[in-house]
Amino acid sequence: MGWSRERGAAIGCTLLFHELSSRIEAIICLAMKDQRTPLPQLPAQTELVDTHCHLDMAAYQPDLEEVVHSASYHGVKRLISIGIDLPSSKAAVALTDRFPNIYATVGFHPHDAQRATPDALKMLADLASHRSVVGYGEIGLDYVKNYAPHDVQRKVFSEQLHLAKELDLPVVIHDREAHDDVFRLIRSAGPYPRGGVMHCFSGDRQLAERMLDLGFYISIPGVVTFANASTLHEVVRAVDLRHLLLETDGPYLTPVPFRGKRNEPKLVLYTAQKVAELKQVSLGEVARQTTANAVRLFQLPGDAHAS
Repeated sequence: MGWSRERGAAIGCTLLFHELSSRIEAIICLAMKDQRTPLPQLPAQTELVDTHCHLDMAAYQPDLEEVVHSASYHGVKRLISIGIDLPSSKAAVALTDRFPNIYATVGFHPHDAQRATPDALKMLADLASHRSVVGYGEIGLDYVKNYAPHDVQRKVFSEQLHLAKELDLPVVIHDREAHDDVFRLIRSAGPYPRGGVMHCFSGDRQLAERMLDLGFYISIPGVVTFANASTLHEVVRAVDLRHLLLETDGPYLTPVPFRGKRNEPKLVLYTAQKVAELKQVSLGEVARQTTANAVRLFQLPGDAHAS
């Protein structure tokens, strides 16, 4: 028996050594990679939240763990993986059980509005009871792709706005070339005690001000780094930092200087840097305030220290 215990202890030590070695090797690999492609550096004691990414998508499957760990290594400590239909909402929730720094939302994207049957919405409502679900969305209207008829999109959008209020969750809004209808339906279904956010904001300053009046945040994607994004630049300059969030919408909308490649959460650092430049404030101030905003809206663990 003594020999067996000693052998078991030796095996346990060997396994622990290999696990630690693997973790150290991963950290070294990240550090070496980042020397080749240096990212903006956050000041000490600051962090960012990627408030909108799609980590369940196939683009991340080969190296998801590295993507999540690399984000954390660079100060993007918390990630919100967004549901766009029933399977992706389930997958987003499953990721929160795998990674303690990932949170989830559930909802039907307008592209999939025709699949939002009463039974499917009931299953989403049940899924929303999971401890790591922090929002409802992304929901809204898309008049560019037109994968679903406009009348169906509007009906399902209204239904989900009311469902989000019943579930006491903030809403995450998708709006492409549907500004007037999105605003009208949101205002009609209001007010929103838990608030909401205009994801990947694509409107002008006037629309931003109308949404702020309804208590919504404006979320800034990597598009803000594009030289031709003059309207979004104006919005960032005009809207108080207290009402802004940051996102990647990864794997899409990769910021400069990686435009055209896969987007991932750590690259939100470039978005934060551009926002700081446009508002003529420090990167640290952008990090502190937008993180406080995300904590407040999504009721994430931690304190919302900024104003």
